Amino acid sequence: MNTGDTSFLLVSTALVLLMTPGLGLFYGGMVRAKNVLGTIMHSFFALGVVSIVWALWGYSLAFGPDIGGVIGSLKYFALSGVGMEPHPTYGPTVPHLLFMAFQMMFAVITPALITGAFAERMKFSAYLAFTVLWLTFVYSPVAHWVWGGGWLGRLGALDFAGGTVVHINSGLAALAAALVIGKRQGFLSEPFFPHNLPMTLTGAALLWFGWFGFNAGSALGANGLAANAFVATHLAAAMAAVAWVVVEWIHRGKPTTLGAASGAVAGLVGITPAAGFVGPMSALAIGILAGVICFFGVTLKTRFKYDDALDVFGIHGLGGMTGALATGLFARAAVGKVDGLFFGNPAQFSIQIVAVLASVAFSFIMSLILLKIVDVVIGLRISEEDESAGLDLSQHSETGYSTA
Repeated sequence: MNTGDTSFLLVSTALVLLMTPGLGLFYGGMVRAKNVLGTIMHSFFALGVVSIVWALWGYSLAFGPDIGGVIGSLKYFALSGVGMEPHPTYGPTVPHLLFMAFQMMFAVITPALITGAFAERMKFSAYLAFTVLWLTFVYSPVAHWVWGGGWLGRLGALDFAGGTVVHINSGLAALAAALVIGKRQGFLSEPFFPHNLPMTLTGAALLWFGWFGFNAGSALGANGLAANAFVATHLAAAMAAVAWVVVEWIHRGKPTTLGAASGAVAGLVGITPAAGFVGPMSALAIGILAGVICFFGVTLKTRFKYDDALDVFGIHGLGGMTGALATGLFARAAVGKVDGLFFGNPAQFSIQIVAVLASVAFSFIMSLILLKIVDVVIGLRISEEDESAGLDLSQHSETGYSTA
């Protein structure tokens, strides 16, 4: 066991934890004032419920011994056998318990990302039930496919820190949720203005900061690969923020702070699968692709009239697909030991297409099924009266702001 690697991963785990409350602020500022606490609660409470599920059975399903390339066994149920000694596969220089905790933070933020799609209109009880089911039957299997010894990993799919597992997975679940739950009252007929953009920018800054733990930490050691992932992450976010704002400026006449924040997040999403496989200049190219594609991606909801309230599919779904496919184009053997299409290995791009299609289909179909089950048993949506009052009062008997 290496103390430097262990220290690095401890800090990275804390950084990834910070991303989820940061996401709560990012989302919270974009909703109307009557829904700010309910929206933040979706992210903050995920730290509680998902951590418990992950420790009891989620980690074992994702990283337990492989069963048919599809799911892990329950060998690590309730963290049995997950101790202070390193695991030969999952971080051989850090404690197995620490690797589990690092992956726990990924599991926490992924269902929290989905909540942006159904912001302002879902029952809190339904959100909790869906989160537990989704983590068990969608997140854990896909994590196993890619990182836990499953079929996509064996196929050679590249996903350094979660393009498929986190972003495509959450983005397609978000699209399913938006379609099943339906539109907010007044969608496309009245304006929905963000109530606190400084809060959203603060959240975006915390996400950017924490993302260094997300991506660089996925090297599982304090080494050159972590440094490469760190630099690639920052450059992609910087370029995507600029690209988004430039396109927005051209199309809408003004650069916006929300555009800058959204662009940065799009770049962070896009570089996530590629950070440990591409060099800095390729990261800039991926940032341009993510910024431009996601800018136009968020306009799809008005064209097709589905209410993805906070653009989860447009940024995480499409950004995750962009990043996963771009990894197959820009990967360099000098960085991550595998070349992509642009460097003489077209087979890698084909593998990335398979990984994207499999993740898209599985997440969307399974999420639809789970949403329908929760709807039948609990009911997904709050009443019209509660929606008018807002989540804060109707679900939590609180208000975010006092005028007294």
